[in-house]
Amino acid sequence: MPRQSPFKHHRFPRDIILCAVRWYLRYLLSYQDVVDLLAERDITVDRSTVYRWVQKFGPELTKRTEKHLRRASVDWHVPSRQITA
Repeated sequence: MPRQSPFKHHRFPRDIILCAVRWYLRYLLSYQDVVDLLAERDITVDRSTVYRWVQKFGPELTKRTEKHLRRASVDWHVPSRQITA
């Protein structure tokens, strides 16, 4: 039996939901900031809707993207320069 899409009963398309959640998680934006960005693209959404999207899709999106993020190395050094007079 095929798995049902988690976006099945939502009013907005999958791409809009993912874009809003991505903006909220990636950039330090408030829910109202995300609503304003969507409004600039003629998409009317309430901030409580964005909140629910982040609560529902945020953990899965974070889990899937974490493995693709590049981790900074703990080891580092400063190259020595030779000073010539």
